[in-house]
Amino acid sequence: METLGLIGGMSWHSTATYYRIINEMVSAARGGHASARIALQSLDFAEVRDCQVRGDWDRAGELLAEAGQRCVAGGASAVAICTNLMHKVAPQVEAALDVPLLHIGDAVAAEAGRQGWRTLGILGTRWVMEETFYADRLARHGVAAVAPDAADREIVDAIVFDELTRGIISDASRATYVEVIRRLADQGAEAVVLACTEIGLLVSPEDSPLPVIDSAEVHARELGRVALGQLSDAR
Repeated sequence: METLGLIGGMSWHSTATYYRIINEMVSAARGGHASARIALQSLDFAEVRDCQVRGDWDRAGELLAEAGQRCVAGGASAVAICTNLMHKVAPQVEAALDVPLLHIGDAVAAEAGRQGWRTLGILGTRWVMEETFYADRLARHGVAAVAPDAADREIVDAIVFDELTRGIISDASRATYVEVIRRLADQGAEAVVLACTEIGLLVSPEDSPLPVIDSAEVHARELGRVALGQLSDAR
């Protein structure tokens, strides 16, 4: 069985989702007491968040690259970043590793392809919604991205950092996100990607007026298949 390297802690709430899903897959496939071989580096999100707020992406990239190298030193044959936003520094992390970096955008696009969806609405932090690094990764696979308008982007981002990354789950915020998803449907989205790994803790497929791709879930399942040797390279 392959050893996976996970760069987590951003926040730990969604890293726990990754850990659970990957281990559930290995347990179901192997039976008995089987669990996944994981080299986990859980970063101090306060330090990473400070880099985000200051716009110091070079330092953020260094933190994640160093974490990725520690994963490899711990035996990882592939590494994943357990957050959407920090794929902004994925090129820096990838350059520091001599093993594959398994990109969350590829897992999201693969799921869209399986379902036949070509246009996804994006809910995430403001950088994910406003910049091109995430949409460009989806576009590599022929998947277009639709972002909320400026007012909706502001409130979606605020809920992520004021609530979800702190483990706060609110019915009012869930209702707000549902309304944003409705407007994404009006903009032509066929489905919505929860492009922040904590949003799946708030919005379930049953809540959403559009079909949902939970980025944390599909990424973790891709990683589970890698751990089981079912995929040699998910890039």
